[in-house]
Amino acid sequence: MDKLRMGVLGCSRHYELRVALPLRSSLLVEPYAVASRNGAKAQAFADKLDFPKAYGSYEALLADPDVDFVYIPLPNHLHLEYIKKAAEAGKPVLCEKPVCLNAKEAAEAAAYCQSRNVPLMEAFMYRFHPQWVRAKEIVTSGEIGELLTVHAHFSYSNKDGTNIRNRAETGGGAVYDIGCYTVSSARHLFGREPARVICTLVRDASFKTDILVSALLDFGEGRAATFTIGTQMHPSQRVDAIGSGGSLSIEVPFNMYPDVPGKVTVFTGVGQRLIETEIADQYLLEFDAYAESIIQQREAPTPVSDAIANMAVLDALFKSAASGAWETVRKY
Repeated sequence: MDKLRMGVLGCSRHYELRVALPLRSSLLVEPYAVASRNGAKAQAFADKLDFPKAYGSYEALLADPDVDFVYIPLPNHLHLEYIKKAAEAGKPVLCEKPVCLNAKEAAEAAAYCQSRNVPLMEAFMYRFHPQWVRAKEIVTSGEIGELLTVHAHFSYSNKDGTNIRNRAETGGGAVYDIGCYTVSSARHLFGREPARVICTLVRDASFKTDILVSALLDFGEGRAATFTIGTQMHPSQRVDAIGSGGSLSIEVPFNMYPDVPGKVTVFTGVGQRLIETEIADQYLLEFDAYAESIIQQREAPTPVSDAIANMAVLDALFKSAASGAWETVRKY
């Protein structure tokens, strides 16, 4: 089977650090073209990471008939614009999280792609890792009883005012960057949507981005998820899911290493056990799964409706932080 030729919009540091190496092992994806608004920068990136083609504009890459799909790791505020432009060019899109800046934009992007019969998927790589597949199986099986609560923590320390994550005008801040994971993982484990949220949020005095956020998500009947995220905090991450008959913990839930087993600790009345899942690169699994869905002409493995629903929760979090009260999660 021929590989799908991928075009990358932007000389992304994220792509260079986390995606480029695993894709060398892909049997389905060929990194084919990269684009930047600076042609020399695109060429240097292409030379470094072995892209056959380099373009000095995003539009030129999208016009290339040999590009089979595009990956968008651009700053958050540019996602909607280039999802639409990719759809106009007939290119399937794998877009970095958050897919857009709010649920309205996400729904607009989804409708735009659907009207042109172009697949769109938000790039939540963690769901493809075997440790998350196993954790979801355990919850669904009822081994830990009825799921009652999920607790998540995700933090890092970044005080560089020039970093894209610390620029409010481009969609920076903790909620967009890492809160999307804590919300997504809770929704994934519960298998449903929260009805309302309440949130506290602190902004950096200089950057104006949110840097410390805690929230409670109400999934109904007393079921709830909580999380704390921070971008000027000691780096840490963990997810705990507690049910009526047991619990499970994921040691490195989101930025999982590609060269060691995943670790899921399960506690039940029988005892405690540590499940070590197979060594896997979640980015390779994600890109291959999306490519396979294109080849087989079926729905993306993570449907775009999930991206819209996740953004609706983020919208409610921001609204609650401003109002200081519970806010309803809007349905789209």
